[in-house]
Amino acid sequence: MDLFAGLALGMETALSPTTLFYCFVGVFLGTLIGVLPGIGALATISLLLPITYHIPPAAALVMLAGVWYGAQYGGSTAAILLNLPGTPSSAVACLDGYPMSQQGRAGPALFMTTVASFVGSMLGLLLLVLFTPAIAQMALQFGPAEYFSMMLLGLIAASTLASGSPAKGLAMVVLGLLLGTVGTDVMTGVARFHFGLPPMRDGLMLVALAMALFGISEVIGSVNQPSHKDIKQKITLRSMLPTRSDVTVSGLPMLRGTAVGSFFGALPGTGVSISSFMAYAVEKRVARDPSRFGKGAMEGLTAPEAANNAAAQTAFVPTLALGIPGSATMGLMLGALIIHGIQPGPLFIARQPDLFWGLVVSFAVGNILLVILNLPLIGLWVSLLRIPYRLLYPAILIFICIGVFSVRNNVFDLYVVAVLGVLGYALAVLRFSAAALLLGFVLGPLMEENLRRALLVARGDPMVFLERPISAGLLACCAALLVWSVIASVRAGRKPVQQGLSDG
Repeated sequence: MDLFAGLALGMETALSPTTLFYCFVGVFLGTLIGVLPGIGALATISLLLPITYHIPPAAALVMLAGVWYGAQYGGSTAAILLNLPGTPSSAVACLDGYPMSQQGRAGPALFMTTVASFVGSMLGLLLLVLFTPAIAQMALQFGPAEYFSMMLLGLIAASTLASGSPAKGLAMVVLGLLLGTVGTDVMTGVARFHFGLPPMRDGLMLVALAMALFGISEVIGSVNQPSHKDIKQKITLRSMLPTRSDVTVSGLPMLRGTAVGSFFGALPGTGVSISSFMAYAVEKRVARDPSRFGKGAMEGLTAPEAANNAAAQTAFVPTLALGIPGSATMGLMLGALIIHGIQPGPLFIARQPDLFWGLVVSFAVGNILLVILNLPLIGLWVSLLRIPYRLLYPAILIFICIGVFSVRNNVFDLYVVAVLGVLGYALAVLRFSAAALLLGFVLGPLMEENLRRALLVARGDPMVFLERPISAGLLACCAALLVWSVIASVRAGRKPVQQGLSDG
């Protein structure tokens, strides 16, 4: 299917009243949770997963994706006005956005971040359209051995390249793999690790695990959250108009930020947060006067915003083309597809062209809606920032309980969420990555299936993973990443010792 035929098919899907409605719901909720610090897209998508059981697949994916990239738009609002990032990727916006707010230029800062977000999203969407079919076509040469090796590479990359200790990341991936084995074995029908509890024979629900790790743990961790700062500056549409200089200095930084974000967004374990920081570092390096950064430089605000929104779009490339989620959020997207019996991968576009192209067109529609929502409704978002946390989190707990119970109408799932929620909070306190655990849980069953299928075809010979060139290359990358993470950990451990000796 050529590009224009695909876009025509996508318009037919994306512009239907049902899909448009859920697209609006998704981007509105995404902007809302992006503005409110501490909730996050991951927790919100977890809350919305039960709804996807009851709506068409296209509408479900459009809504969840709208929350994901909508949060990137709204996250900079609190960062600029209050120096509180609404999302982790918006932390960079605090560096120059908040100083601009203190200088009385919060309006232009908010306007230009919206423009940068739109530019980054649309260019990232263009790359999604161009590269996803090509990667999917190349991946048609993959067999079970290549799929297993590629999934293993994705998990190792996600655990070792992300922030924090690589050893802790790998430990969480292994724990996620173990949790994924709970339930009835698909190939043999044997119930595994159910501990005599009949509900456990069906395995742990992705919805329950996601809500527990990113919903319940967030509520527990935010009980003593301090109240918001006061917003002193009044924001009007007139005050948001940028100067000619603001527009001029933002052109090239937006393009550079988009390039950085597009690259890192498609890599497992990196995503929008690293994209933002890398784009900021690039702009500071190429700037004629780096001393301006941190004091209200417009390019220090627009480049990271373009980067995180471009990364939010290109993150769908490996998820849809290869069936490999590069982040926990993409893992939930993958889970939502599997819930509807749709298998992402090389044949996804060929088998579900209406869904793929419908997503592409809906992303464009959603970004246009986000511009409309962010500029005229800025007063609403500012008012929402004054809602105290003690009123938000009880409502979130109620929605979690309703959502989990509605999937299987089983009270046992509520106990599972409560236990896993406490576990998630403990992991957060100990600085273990819950996102790595979720990725292991989502990819674990798929890895096991491809491992056993590859060994079955090879009559039990494990050398099949090394005899096939693509699989061997992917395993070599896995080994290189592990060696690199060990060396990095050793070096990081030596630095405090050397500093202690020098201080002594």
